[in-house]
Amino acid sequence: MIGTRIATGLLATAVAAVVAGCAPTAEPQTDTASAYPSETLAPLFQQMLPNVRDTTFTSAIVTFPPAARAVPHRHGDAFVYAYVLEGAVSSQLEGEPAHVYHRGENWSEQPGAHHLATENASTTEPAKLLVVFVATTGEQLKIDDPHT
Repeated sequence: MIGTRIATGLLATAVAAVVAGCAPTAEPQTDTASAYPSETLAPLFQQMLPNVRDTTFTSAIVTFPPAARAVPHRHGDAFVYAYVLEGAVSSQLEGEPAHVYHRGENWSEQPGAHHLATENASTTEPAKLLVVFVATTGEQLKIDDPHT
């Protein structure tokens, strides 16, 4: 019983650290390197996988206001799955052409992938993704490229 409480406390601490690494915000942020607004992240669910040591499943809703762009980034060692809930999102991984995904479409990213571009394909309508991360527990889920 005490071990379960300790594990739950550690998981709660890990959730806070991971969510902080995803930079959730109540309001869209403006990318300081450009004049475009950025995405916002709202965590949905997070749980350590009981059958895979030191691995956590995290889901979140990522919202892109019209014309919003994410800065180039990586997701560390996470396997990422994205499903378009609303609107259309253009996504480009290093070594691949950009592709526009519409409502109901999805893609995945392998661990270590470099996400060069993610942006709302519309300048007038918002876009929304369901994103799932399977990652090492406690790892930061989004690491923006350094500004050059």
